[in-house]
Amino acid sequence: MIHDLVGQLPTESTQQAVGYPALFLLVAAGALVPVVPTGAIVSSAAVVAVHQTTPFALLVVFLLAASAAFVGDVTLYWLGRRGVRSKNGSRWLERLRRRASPEHLEQAQAKLREHRVPVLVLSRLVPAGRIPVMLACLLAEMPLRRFARGNLPACLAWALTYQLIGILGGSLFASPWQGVLAAVLLTVLVGAVPSVWRRWRHA
Repeated sequence: MIHDLVGQLPTESTQQAVGYPALFLLVAAGALVPVVPTGAIVSSAAVVAVHQTTPFALLVVFLLAASAAFVGDVTLYWLGRRGVRSKNGSRWLERLRRRASPEHLEQAQAKLREHRVPVLVLSRLVPAGRIPVMLACLLAEMPLRRFARGNLPACLAWALTYQLIGILGGSLFASPWQGVLAAVLLTVLVGAVPSVWRRWRHA
């Protein structure tokens, strides 16, 4: 049954024509609305690229994922800065506040004072770490240009990390759907480890 479905998949050119724009839009949207599993999306796209014969498919996935994450982060930060400057705030700033616990925000502010760019890079790699650090940058009134400079290597490192997960999943299995499933499971596992570790420490 699955082999019959695989045989009916679109051609590589059709997959790329639809998949590349979808990858960019989904990752950018996930940066703006942090409920979209962008890591799993990038890993799945990398699995598909591994099984394609088109040269530089993995490079295209990497560049699209990193640029989409960068555009989404900078846009969200710009919207947040508008809220900081406004007397009435903004729904984007309030959304960031609701998603960042006071404890995580306090930790992010302390780390941001000591290490700026490394904290931005780590915040992108650690699940649920991006929003508290971004909010700390907003409250510290970090200029948009400085935030963008620090966020660029963070987005590159993030895209590379999840692409490597996809490459691993795609290399272990001959069928793309098996690699996608393995990549998604690995992404979920990576995202769950920090939460489990924090709960274990508190316990």
